[in-house]
Amino acid sequence: MRKTLLATAALAACFGLGAVAHAAVELSTYADKDGYLDVQELSCAQLAGTYQEDANYLTAWYSGWYNGLAKKHFANIPRSKEAEHDTIVYCKDHPDEKVIKVLGRVIDEYRSKKGIEVDK
Repeated sequence: MRKTLLATAALAACFGLGAVAHAAVELSTYADKDGYLDVQELSCAQLAGTYQEDANYLTAWYSGWYNGLAKKHFANIPRSKEAEHDTIVYCKDHPDEKVIKVLGRVIDEYRSKKGIEVDK
């Protein structure tokens, strides 16, 4: 019986079952009255508070925006997913930061690590 309780507690801890659940909201919750989302003002807390598919969409949009600025016209899906993951992990610890700044930092760190230079 004790082993069962310990195993159950361990699983609950792993999957966050003991934590207080917060209801996710649609990304459109943060849009203005005309439906526009100011992507430069979105906070990490807001990203963390939205549905996963909305977070996926938004980080893909940011990735495209950054690649467009760099005049890169290719998509590397595994790299984009890694950047999304790194952004979300960082955002969980820094809820007051702006997503655009965090993702920019993640991309810059990746480029620096790989020796990728971008004309600015």
